[in-house]
Amino acid sequence: MTDLQKLTIGKALNLGLRRAMEEDPKVLIMGEDVGKLGGVFRITDGLQKDFGEQRVLDTPLAESGIIGTAVGLAVRGFRPVCEIQFEGFIFPGFDQISSQLAKLHYRTQGKVKMPVVIRVPFGGGIGAVEHHSESPESLFAHIPGLKVVSISNAVDAYWGIQQAIKSDDPILFFEPKRLYHSGALRAEIDTDGTAPQVFSSQVVREGTTATVVAYGPSVKVALDAAAAAEDEGHSLEVVDLRTLSPLDLGPVFESVRKTGRLIALSEAPSESSLTSEIAARVQQECFYSLEAPVLRVTGFDTPYPPAKLEEHYLPDLDRVLHAVDRSLAW
Repeated sequence: MTDLQKLTIGKALNLGLRRAMEEDPKVLIMGEDVGKLGGVFRITDGLQKDFGEQRVLDTPLAESGIIGTAVGLAVRGFRPVCEIQFEGFIFPGFDQISSQLAKLHYRTQGKVKMPVVIRVPFGGGIGAVEHHSESPESLFAHIPGLKVVSISNAVDAYWGIQQAIKSDDPILFFEPKRLYHSGALRAEIDTDGTAPQVFSSQVVREGTTATVVAYGPSVKVALDAAAAAEDEGHSLEVVDLRTLSPLDLGPVFESVRKTGRLIALSEAPSESSLTSEIAARVQQECFYSLEAPVLRVTGFDTPYPPAKLEEHYLPDLDRVLHAVDRSLAW
């Protein structure tokens, strides 16, 4: 029976978590204010009421303790889903993530699995300061043993969180917080349908003039830029990375071989970032197809600014279109 629902990203995540908990009693949710409050963004709203305090746990303000507890639960056969309230709060848990969570499967020669999901609301655009608006995904993509993904739409949110929970690998699941409740991004989802494969790159808009590769909140910016560029006679192809580690660059290479140009887009600072890696790999694999250097549109190499300045910090439609013009003028 088809059960079509038009969902925001936030509601899709909530229903995806609910479905995972219904299907597997070993799935637990834990984090700061995830229970009675339903999370500061209300992503876990109603789950403690329906599944009880034994499965939806309000934790102390201690990210190291949250992750360390999840590691122990995973050893005992549970599938913990940890929420980090804001991305900038993740660093007290960095040692547990990098030294324990990412390494135990390898360290035990495969005997111990780590089916832990860490949900991370990330990115700017909500009028908040540093620790509440950052993009630290490149740091975790550099750590062997972790999978890092980022969703940009409700369909991927609903199916992606379920696929992450079913995985036996530790996954950092980055969610674009400013898009959680965007009515413009509501999508019809057959919640009882066949799950698509989410953790691979996907062309979300076809084009021929230039390729724009993005992930998370930047995908919407790329799509808006592509719509605006069409009025100027340019056809931009947009690729949503979706998986940040391991990177799935096959569709990006294929697109660049067609368009000859690439703009890599991200809110994160540019130095030593995912856009750096994309630029390096594309010039290695597509050198003779490139008509211009790979250009990057990113946040600046500064701490995240006060709210009144964030519109100048975040990459926007105009900065993407300017990069397209620079590429075409090469």
